[in-house]
Amino acid sequence: MEAVARVSLLFLAATVCVSNAQTNNGSNDNKQQQQQRSIWDEPIRFNTKAKDSCTMVVSGAGDYTRLRVSCKGPSQGQTVGRSYYCDFQGKPNLCRPYNVNPRHYFTQMMWDLRKLSHACQGAKIYRPQMCKKHPDEAQMTFVTSWPRSSNPKPSKPVQEPRKPVVPVQIKPVATPKPAKPQTSQPVKPQPGKAPQIKKTTPKPGKTTTRTTEQPESPSSRMASEYCWKSFHGVCSYVISWFQN
Repeated sequence: MEAVARVSLLFLAATVCVSNAQTNNGSNDNKQQQQQRSIWDEPIRFNTKAKDSCTMVVSGAGDYTRLRVSCKGPSQGQTVGRSYYCDFQGKPNLCRPYNVNPRHYFTQMMWDLRKLSHACQGAKIYRPQMCKKHPDEAQMTFVTSWPRSSNPKPSKPVQEPRKPVVPVQIKPVATPKPAKPQTSQPVKPQPGKAPQIKKTTPKPGKTTTRTTEQPESPSSRMASEYCWKSFHGVCSYVISWFQN
């Protein structure tokens, strides 16, 4: 009897623990759903530059926050407008201002998206102003889109084939040919006249006249020996007068 009573008590305790755990998990899930609903009661709506009507819906994926932007273009006559979507992922909760007002974070992101003609062909990482200084991990990063739009890469300018450089040929400098000596042709004699022979007269050369030194007279020799230099002329005259 005691063994049966113990087994029954253990069974009752186990059922109570399981029910408490289920109620706790259910309450946590309800709190998370209520928080998401309180933030996103209405999705953020906007129109692109090309008049595409878009909505922004946020969901959780583990530690990450996911954002889906869905757009539909206006119909033109019988042709249905285009439809597309793209997903972004990040951890904006690492930014303190986001935790205070998360909706405003995505509203600032929407301000950039509505400037585009195609909402899914913008930047790969969006940095709202309230969390601009935070790292890339705290920003919303592009993940995928449908239909996959291949952004054409800018074409490289076509380079014209370079022409082979032709080496410049340097022309040799023409050396002047030596002038041929002019040979004087003999003058043909005219009939009745004797042949005239041209005579070349040599040009007179410059003659240099040399002054002939006159021999020194005895009076001037005595004047240079016995008189001052300034009186040589007077002394030589007086001496020559006495000698004569």
